[in-house]
Amino acid sequence: MNALSLLKIALVVFGVVMLLIYPLAIVWPSGWAWHEGAPYASDYYMMIVGVYAVLGIFLILAARDPLANKSLIWFAAWSSLVHAGIMAQQSFGMTGGMNHMGHLMGDVPALLGVAIVLGGLLWSADKSAA
Repeated sequence: MNALSLLKIALVVFGVVMLLIYPLAIVWPSGWAWHEGAPYASDYYMMIVGVYAVLGIFLILAARDPLANKSLIWFAAWSSLVHAGIMAQQSFGMTGGMNHMGHLMGDVPALLGVAIVLGGLLWSADKSAA
């Protein structure tokens, strides 16, 4: 299987996962939510759910023709890397008495995976197409 085919699969898989951020916070709050209580109890978290749901839909749509959607895919990769870095640093702090170390095994590695897989596959597919 070539890089472009794998990229198409990865875009759909990561797009679906981004649509599942809300349920992930219910099932594993210490790895996916940055507040106590239900996911809807935080305005911030609901904003993040909305942003990632939209990104997830567009990543799924980008799977039709990834090379025509390179800027969206690079945005998803680089913003995931930056987001993971910030969250990793924040995981070591205590906010409102909460310990956020669970994020180092939850959303931080998930975002690093998105960045590495999408970036690597797009780079490979783009290089092969040239």
